[in-house]
Amino acid sequence: MTRARVFLRAAAAATMLLSAALLPSAVASAEQPFRVPEQVSDLSGALDPSELSEVQSAVDSLYDQQGFRLWVVFVDDFSGQAATTWGDRTATISDFGDRDVLMAVATEARAYTLNVPQALSSISDSEISELEQSSIEPALREENWAGAATAAATGLGKASSTSGSGSAGLWVAVGVVFLIVVGAFAFTRLRAKRRREDALEAAEQLDGSDPAAFAALPLDVLDERSRALLVETDEAIRASADELSTAAGELGDAAARPFVDALDGARRALSGAFAVRQRLDDAIPESPDERRQMLMAIITSCSDADRRLDEKVAEFDEIRNLLIDADARLDALTRAQVEQTARLDPAAATLTSLRERYDAAVLAPVAQNVDLAREQLALADNSIDDGRDAAAQPVGHQGPVVAAVRTAESALSRARSLLDAVEHADGDITAARDGLPAAMEDARADIASADRLAEHGGDPLAAARAAVATALDQAQSRGTQDPLGTMNALVAADAELDRALAAAAQSKEQDDHARARLDRDLASAQAQVRAAGDYIGSRSGAVKVQARTRLAEAERHVQAAQQLAATDAPRALQHAAAALSMAAQASHLAQADVAEWEETQRPRHSGGFGSSSSAGGVLTGVLIDSVLRGGFSGGRSYGNRRGGGYGGFGGGPRSFGGSGSSGRIGRSSGGRF
Repeated sequence: MTRARVFLRAAAAATMLLSAALLPSAVASAEQPFRVPEQVSDLSGALDPSELSEVQSAVDSLYDQQGFRLWVVFVDDFSGQAATTWGDRTATISDFGDRDVLMAVATEARAYTLNVPQALSSISDSEISELEQSSIEPALREENWAGAATAAATGLGKASSTSGSGSAGLWVAVGVVFLIVVGAFAFTRLRAKRRREDALEAAEQLDGSDPAAFAALPLDVLDERSRALLVETDEAIRASADELSTAAGELGDAAARPFVDALDGARRALSGAFAVRQRLDDAIPESPDERRQMLMAIITSCSDADRRLDEKVAEFDEIRNLLIDADARLDALTRAQVEQTARLDPAAATLTSLRERYDAAVLAPVAQNVDLAREQLALADNSIDDGRDAAAQPVGHQGPVVAAVRTAESALSRARSLLDAVEHADGDITAARDGLPAAMEDARADIASADRLAEHGGDPLAAARAAVATALDQAQSRGTQDPLGTMNALVAADAELDRALAAAAQSKEQDDHARARLDRDLASAQAQVRAAGDYIGSRSGAVKVQARTRLAEAERHVQAAQQLAATDAPRALQHAAAALSMAAQASHLAQADVAEWEETQRPRHSGGFGSSSSAGGVLTGVLIDSVLRGGFSGGRSYGNRRGGGYGGFGGGPRSFGGSGSSGRIGRSSGGRF
């Protein structure tokens, strides 16, 4: 290996280490081809901890038994590239040798690739094809990601161990492998079934009115849950209709109208859900996204139908019970009416005594209470008589009982409250008069706090402060005349101000926290951007437009964070985080570009660049004018200008090295699942 190549490899490694130190978790998903960091890389969140451990154990066992490595990668998609192309580029960037196998799965795009080097001759093409069709693809279709990776490791190991044996031993080994694969497939199917049952059980507990709660469910689970809800809702509506039909004869049309309306609304919602189900079951196929939206529409409609019925359950039960127990309810109301009537004369005497000790203004809130209570008791007495008359009518004409009972109950409740206020007036007035100074002092303190937090409280805090100030002015001017009224007004206004102060204090705390983090995060973002810029600048001859675009975007976010730092720390913090992410992506993309460029420049029958300084000049941009004019001599041609770009960067990547180099020429397969 030449000194230039050693230097380039060392510089790339140092830059990756610097990126990792500055941004431990900068990139959540690397969908572009990238250098695989470890044997199991889950960038799409497909595996839970136990599944990750299971896959890691499988690849470790494969290495221990057969001596070659399986690298498993899960990403969201292959960034628009063909699966095999993505796998070839990733294998090249990762410096995989002739004993390294790559299995990459795009979980959202539902595509995969299995890249096996030609040098791994112990595994034939037919064995690879059989492994994909019988084990890997069935597990992937079930979204059993761990099962697919484990089946790949098991199948590769068995294929390698059976190669080279005698014909009898081969058939025995094939039979054993077949049994193992069938067993593994059966196990993965059983495991998938159990997972599905668990997911269905969890789905039954979710709130159908919250679509976000169902977002993570697989389509098959969502479909089965929607079918179950259709049946459950249809049964609930049928049962409600039967019960309402019976009750309507007892209530009469007027009293039954609210429940009829609720039932009609539920029927309309269910009808819409059945219409969507019919579209799903017809011969016209839908995309997965369309299917998910339609299933969620069914679940939401069924939930709406249930809600309409549930909102009326308590009222329906109460009315049915009221009709059944009408005589007992009316008797109880009569007793209550007699009890409250007996309180009228004592309450009038208490009010007379209060007038002798307090000014009329102080007693204004309760001065008319006895007269008002007498009117409410008379209304209750009349309603009880009306209720008894209605209860004596034939079935179907007893609906007025409900209105009569409720009117009597309401009138008795108001009469009770009016008389209670008279009895408690003396103590309430004394307590208000004694506590008003302290309440006013608390209000003044809260106003001062509102002034300090005005910047963080906004309009709600300003409105609450103004209300307390008004109540405080009234307490100062009218407190001795109406201590109870002014006390109540001041306490209510101050309670609203307390809520606004709590919200403002929380906003201030969040802002202070953001400002404390901003200096640190912005410094990290600047360092990451600087590192990416230095790397791209020192290798500008090989870096393409994607990496440069990410770097430019990172620099824009840094500038935005600097401009907002003094006035809007939370938004500045968001820009700093975006700069970190963009700069990290720029570094990864630039490293991939340099690795690809190195590959195109290696002579067919040598291990490196040799002693030529031209390659290093083009890489660092020193000879960029030579590139623009048609490439440089010696080794492989760099390419000609086409459409304003560098021809050498077009097309798919070659396998790493030539026939005299490492010998890694991959057999890439895969497809959709």
